[in-house]
Amino acid sequence: MPETHEILIVGAGLSGLSTAHFLHTSAPDLDILILEQDGRPGGAVRSFKENGYLAEWGPHGFLDNNPASRALLSETGLDRIAQKAPLSNFVRYVCHGGKLVQLPQKPQALLATPLLSPLGKLRLLGDLFKKPRSAEQSVGQWAAYRFGAEILPLVDAAITGTFAGDYERISIDAVMPGVRALEKEAGSVLKGLLRKKKGAQGATLPAMTSFPQGMEQLITTLAAGPNIHYHSPVRAITRQGEAWELHTETGTYRAATVILALPVNRALALLASHAPPVSAIPTARIATVALGFTDKAQVPFGFGYLAPEREKRFAMGALFSTHMFPGRAPQGRVLMEGLVGGRRHPERLELDDEELVSRIYDDLRQLIHLPEPPCFHRVLRGDSGIPQLELGYPALLAWKDAMEQRLSGLHLCGFGWEGIGMNDMMKTAKTVAERILHR
Repeated sequence: MPETHEILIVGAGLSGLSTAHFLHTSAPDLDILILEQDGRPGGAVRSFKENGYLAEWGPHGFLDNNPASRALLSETGLDRIAQKAPLSNFVRYVCHGGKLVQLPQKPQALLATPLLSPLGKLRLLGDLFKKPRSAEQSVGQWAAYRFGAEILPLVDAAITGTFAGDYERISIDAVMPGVRALEKEAGSVLKGLLRKKKGAQGATLPAMTSFPQGMEQLITTLAAGPNIHYHSPVRAITRQGEAWELHTETGTYRAATVILALPVNRALALLASHAPPVSAIPTARIATVALGFTDKAQVPFGFGYLAPEREKRFAMGALFSTHMFPGRAPQGRVLMEGLVGGRRHPERLELDDEELVSRIYDDLRQLIHLPEPPCFHRVLRGDSGIPQLELGYPALLAWKDAMEQRLSGLHLCGFGWEGIGMNDMMKTAKTVAERILHR
């Protein structure tokens, strides 16, 4: 006989744990079971600690401007220990002409930045006269049409930093639906932003958020409450009358409500019989190279830097970890985390650890004064690829929404569904929980 519960959640990553948290907070008596294929929770969220260094295998933080994540931190008490790095205080850099150049934080700073020529800056205003195009476009196509080709290296850096992706493949409708809606409603992005600014007087820039034990502290806190069966990969999902059945190697589980809190491609594999428009979407894997230096390293203050493809750097960029949050390195040491691989250069991940460390160090010391080689190094090769929301992705989202409407009791959330950021996942988890509670 199948083991029966009220709600089954597949996946104990951030999405599954957050959904369970929001459900339990509103309805403590709900019978919820989480099935997790691995022996640990968290999925891509995982912290690394060794010899006083604290680095991340996956995401390094999230902004504090999302109501769902703020609610989750408040309800768990994590808001009292959260570490904050305000965007207003921490600058970011882009590699430009072989040097690190500060990205302008405010619109008026654009007038002085060397990142754009005078004509390039003037061309930004061309957005005011460009009619919105309704057809799906890549981020690169959209940005060049609205703001001119000179902006593309900066767009490239942004997409590299967020998705480790290719801005000529990523869909603008998939990754910036709010900006697209603003553009279509106001007739241009700049007009829409001006209208929005008038209604948001006194708004301040958000802060990047982490925790004293790294991002995994969020996971361990969320995983302390729910009932989780580890080493329980789900092999199939079937409909039996008014209930769903999940089949694992060790048994069958039944519930009226099932939440597939999985990365996109794992969910698509389980739902292949429901004719998704694609069997999988591309992913991009990266390696994080953690490098510790003595305090002779002259790392500029800020979050870090990103390198557009045209700069022909080995690293996609690096995080200045000890500037961002306290406790990232021993006293008198500095930690930087270089990023390599991504959608464009998966071949670089085939290099061994020694070669990766050497190449990253050589790259960094051309941009930053590093008089001594690293005194500590580790290569972190995560198992989770970053879902690439490329052209055609909106059709996949439309299929997902239609399927959830058609199949009562089935809900999807997870890495790559409606975004890849931690805020995206916590927001969607809260939406799914509220939909279930108010059905």
